[in-house]
Amino acid sequence: MALSRRFMVAGFQSVAAVVALAAGIATTTTHAQDPVFDEVRFGATLPVAEGMHQESGAFPSLTVFFDPLGANSASTLTDKILRPRIHAGTSVATSSNGVNQIYGGFSWDADLTERFFVELGVGATLHDGELDGDGSDGPRLGCRVLFREYAAAGYRFDANWNLSATIEHNSHANLCDGPNGGLTRAGLMLGYQF
Repeated sequence: MALSRRFMVAGFQSVAAVVALAAGIATTTTHAQDPVFDEVRFGATLPVAEGMHQESGAFPSLTVFFDPLGANSASTLTDKILRPRIHAGTSVATSSNGVNQIYGGFSWDADLTERFFVELGVGATLHDGELDGDGSDGPRLGCRVLFREYAAAGYRFDANWNLSATIEHNSHANLCDGPNGGLTRAGLMLGYQF
């Protein structure tokens, strides 16, 4: 388990370094080129549930959004549904019973006003948490890949910066053998849209 956790942490650090480098490249693109990323968000979440078979600690997170389908130019509700943004990210545990994750999926957002927006996302996550449990504290997750859903409500400070409150849930929906303790977290994310 220690080797697996070190491998996963090294993987998360590598992904974060590549994302940071790519974000730097994206911000230096000329006006003739589209940036690599549509948006980058960073922040932290905390577990919603407590107890022996739950997580503790904070979870620094980084999520990048891509818009290859043209979600930002969608004008009708049907267009918005058919043209989601694609997201990918990582979440790193700060406690021994926390779970590291790499995740990705699709996101849909809707403007409530010029400044306020809501967002929903679905996808999958790969984690390094306990599957069936070895007697230690922490969630029992049943399988290595889980479904991931999230909802966010946010405020745009200007054309680039935004702040959103998020809640996310990860579980296998009883589609694989073993326990389905799930992971539920809530937090804040600061975003920069290119």
